[in-house]
Amino acid sequence: MTARRARPPLRVPPAVMRLGARRLGRRCLDPALPWRVQRTRLDQLTRPILLPRGTKVTEQVLGGVAAEVVSAQAADPQPTVVHFHGGGYCIGSARVIRGWAARLSAQAGCRVVLPEYRLAPEHPHPAALEDARAVMTELAGGVEGPVVVSGDSAGGGLALALVLSMRDEGQPLPAGCILLSPWLDLGRDRRDDPGLVRRDVLLTPDWLGACAHAYAAPEDWADPSVSPLLAAHAGLPPLLIQAGASELLARDADLLAASASAAGTDVTYTRWPGMWHDFVLQPGLLAAADSALAQAAWFVGKVTAGPG
Repeated sequence: MTARRARPPLRVPPAVMRLGARRLGRRCLDPALPWRVQRTRLDQLTRPILLPRGTKVTEQVLGGVAAEVVSAQAADPQPTVVHFHGGGYCIGSARVIRGWAARLSAQAGCRVVLPEYRLAPEHPHPAALEDARAVMTELAGGVEGPVVVSGDSAGGGLALALVLSMRDEGQPLPAGCILLSPWLDLGRDRRDDPGLVRRDVLLTPDWLGACAHAYAAPEDWADPSVSPLLAAHAGLPPLLIQAGASELLARDADLLAASASAAGTDVTYTRWPGMWHDFVLQPGLLAAADSALAQAAWFVGKVTAGPG
């Protein structure tokens, strides 16, 4: 599939985008709704805008896992970014993240692989991590060029859990890891900061709690493969962490940046004032998201550049 020509960016005032994010949260991220309904509504309300000219979206199966491969570049070999979508481990799809992936491909000269990992509650932990490992194993044996692992929200937690498992098993690590508004601690009481609860227009403690229970039993939330914030963070590849200052998961990003830096990991951490959860997924509409995308493209170029 080849994308249609993209129109020039149409900036939307942050206040308008904030209202849209609030509507999305209320319509989709409602713990009273069946997961099937939440999934359908999210797909309907987050259809990607027009993609950059020349973008190709193809379907592949990697390690038994269906995936979309998004590329706006004809060069081969090229760096590969494997991005795991968010959605609390219970909803979401490659389709939701396709617009961000296409713009990252265009700016960074990479291809972006979007795995359709299994979702809870039908497939609780460790199904998603098993799928992530299967994708990386197949790519390690068949892709030319460096690989960067990436993820947003719950996908950020999955990406970090994947890299930690690779480190612990002595496997070759990816060139870098990008974490966008990552959810890294499933057991944390999100009501402990009432100010963030009020300011985050997308997430609620109740929805996060429902997702956490669907993904893993409470006694497993302290397992680093479930809550990778609780792991040791030495020996990791370079990290790029992006978050909004007004999102419910901001503390996860803060704590990971501090822990990984203290452990000697190369960390780039940017926190955008006034921004909500996953604002980075709106490039072309929101100036802050354009800035975040440019930083992600810079990071991909930095960690995948050859010697010299």
